[in-house]
Amino acid sequence: MEDLFQSIVQSAVRYRKSLPDRPVGVRASYDELKSLLDAVLPEDGESPETAVRKLMAGVEQGLIHSTGPRYFGFVVGGSSPASVAADWLTSAWDQNAQVYASSPAASIVEEVVARWILELLGLPATAGVGFTTGTQMAHLTALSVARNSVLRDRGWDVDSDGLQGAPHIRILCGDCCHATIHTAVSMMGLGAGNIREIPSDGEGRMRLDAFRRELEANTDPTIVCVQAGNVNTGAFDPIGEIITPSKNRGAWVHVDGAFGLWAAASPRFSHLVAGVDQADSWATDAHKWLNVPYDSGIAIIRKSEAHLGFKTARCAYAGPAHAAGRDGSQWAPENSRRARGFVLYAALRNLGRRGVADIVERCCGLAKSFASQLAQIPDARIINAVVLNQVLCRIEPAGIADLDSFNASLASRIQQAGICWIGTTRWQGKTMLRISVSNSTTTGADVSLSVAGVAQSIKEEIARTDR
Repeated sequence: MEDLFQSIVQSAVRYRKSLPDRPVGVRASYDELKSLLDAVLPEDGESPETAVRKLMAGVEQGLIHSTGPRYFGFVVGGSSPASVAADWLTSAWDQNAQVYASSPAASIVEEVVARWILELLGLPATAGVGFTTGTQMAHLTALSVARNSVLRDRGWDVDSDGLQGAPHIRILCGDCCHATIHTAVSMMGLGAGNIREIPSDGEGRMRLDAFRRELEANTDPTIVCVQAGNVNTGAFDPIGEIITPSKNRGAWVHVDGAFGLWAAASPRFSHLVAGVDQADSWATDAHKWLNVPYDSGIAIIRKSEAHLGFKTARCAYAGPAHAAGRDGSQWAPENSRRARGFVLYAALRNLGRRGVADIVERCCGLAKSFASQLAQIPDARIINAVVLNQVLCRIEPAGIADLDSFNASLASRIQQAGICWIGTTRWQGKTMLRISVSNSTTTGADVSLSVAGVAQSIKEEIARTDR
């Protein structure tokens, strides 16, 4: 065991040190990767060393080096050394964070981390906090509590009576809301057809006039979903101005703050989330700007007693609840799960309050630099006002009829070149290049190198298209 673990540490260190010099994108085709990894299940098994060595050899060519400094796809931060080390220990300790009795250490760490997160984000100190796989499950948790609460206000008990015959619930959100909201609503049994999408402006912010009209349209139990950081433009809904009339109508307000909620931790950007503390629930993800490994979503509910009522059944073998200790499974959908709090504890102690703010502010500054440098490239057009860490760019050379296909092909060329990784999105009916700066190791030099690579890829793609 000792030799195996030490060899893995050495391999991991070599990999992380090599990231700045590696091509960021994948270097092998599906068929090539399949040939390396597909095999007949061994009858008698192999040694741990052999099994791990074959895994490493098979996956290496299929890795997207998203933890490196020039990966700008999706909205993901790289994993910091402190968080990776804590993640390894989490696996080695192999604690079940279900109830206090199954891991007192995991329970107490979750308590502490929950308090730190509420302090960083400026949210009510008495709110409930659940640790989930990601924002998708954080939405499901928060919106399930919301569903139960707005129906309870109308005299309907979901826990005992289910949803058949329940009062109709409507969900109001912007027409640029994230797909995970739609998925959560469907999974909750409310039906995506009951979502009323509010028109947004050119940056993806919900229009207040249209929202107010829809809010006043009827008196059904209502859940309002606002966005703190549009996944394409980085723009924020007018959160405070939405919350006040929503509360006056008895609606529940949920905040999708997967990455944008962390603006609250920065004195420079906290104005973007003014009034967010008045909402009823929030969802965010630590694998973005806290730069921790995946499996680190966070669901926060203002009324902790409503959050605790999210799960009403308890396994007999779990024993009675501890008088003081936290039962992690009361705050999240899963029972058996890894102790997610350990990684967050190490990451937050490593960063401190100033470190979290610094990551947000540096990434946002680099995004502005990225946009300004791209704007100097002929035929490049910056689409959004860069208010956070998201940049939308469209390349529009004269004489090319199908610009959507051109931009999609260009993104593939950029990825194949390997200097950086930039993906595409659809925005206002058009294909755009989408750039997310979330990695704490990204530097100004990385941005300039990436922009130069993009410029070269544009020249090559124009030449190919002209032919």
